[in-house]
Amino acid sequence: MDLSIKEVTTLRELRAFIRFPNKLYRYNPYWVPALFMDEYQTFRRDKNPAFDYCEARYWLAYRGREIVGRIVAIHNRGAIEKWQQPYLRFGWVDFVDDPAVSAALFAQVESWAREKGAIAVHGPLGFTDLDPEGMLVEGFEELGTMGTLYNYPYYPVHMERLGYVKDVDWVEYELTVTPEPHATIARIADLAKRRYNLRLLQVRNKKELLRPRAEKGRPSYARELFEVLNDEYEHLYGVVPLTERQIEYYINLYSGLISLEFVPLVVDENDRLVAFGITMPSLSRALQKSDGRLFPFGFVHLLRALRQGDRADLCLVAVRAEYQGKGVNAIMMDAIHRIYLRRGITKVESNPELETNVDIQGQWKHYETRQHKRRRCFVKLLA
Repeated sequence: MDLSIKEVTTLRELRAFIRFPNKLYRYNPYWVPALFMDEYQTFRRDKNPAFDYCEARYWLAYRGREIVGRIVAIHNRGAIEKWQQPYLRFGWVDFVDDPAVSAALFAQVESWAREKGAIAVHGPLGFTDLDPEGMLVEGFEELGTMGTLYNYPYYPVHMERLGYVKDVDWVEYELTVTPEPHATIARIADLAKRRYNLRLLQVRNKKELLRPRAEKGRPSYARELFEVLNDEYEHLYGVVPLTERQIEYYINLYSGLISLEFVPLVVDENDRLVAFGITMPSLSRALQKSDGRLFPFGFVHLLRALRQGDRADLCLVAVRAEYQGKGVNAIMMDAIHRIYLRRGITKVESNPELETNVDIQGQWKHYETRQHKRRRCFVKLLA
């Protein structure tokens, strides 16, 4: 049948766009479906505040009436202004193993890139650094995570055929949780607490995390967390600082899934947040069982996974610049280790780390690790 490319213009088409991977990977045991609700919010121009500075187009590839591919193109003005690179982003790309399909999808993206005055196309990237990014090039037989993309081994072959080359890689590690806290890390953590008057914050409930601290003239801990994130991630590849509207959006979007027990916060003597870690029980198997849907019964699988299971995901870690290299990371690592022991966690996914980020990778030197995945941001200069 003839191949056709259609731009997504209706909510019905958007739902089909989001659900296409569920068909493509239906029998793949390593693919983890995205939570439909999150993707629906992300792609809605009236819901996602990233559209304050982004423009995006979505296309579906059809053979006859059957969907055989999809792709997102993003003109991110914030990234272009910050990095002084007139690049167009692509993301959320999926296709059957047919060179004609991938070529047609990327032809649409590259055509629009030229219209927007871009000199290159790169990705997979999202609207923000909190969206899934990077195409898997190693680790196709490893279970995915909620925060990452999965793809078949033929994807990077198609990319290279289309003239795309490596721009940057992220690596991922599987960590083994030892049956006892690591003595060296515990000692460094104790020294750092005493030397710099730091403590682990004991947050009793989510209201305390989300409530502004008017009596101390400080924002909520949740908002301060994103301030630290903005400051300490701004130098990383493709990162654009989150706006106030985006911060509020992410707080509302993810506060329901976060378990306070899995979020160590480090504060100084003035109750100022100096470091945080966000980790959570793995939802990979639960999302597979629910097919990425909360209803009618998907939420049951997710709730069960949040309460039990032997795997966890590291999501975000950040330390204020003035405290880096002073043992503050050890405070969080020791706290997280003890949490995992209480909850019976034995394996942990690091999630993507830039291959050049030797500081973050140095954290794992005291642990048994396995570098088991690698994902890539491809780039193509346009003629």
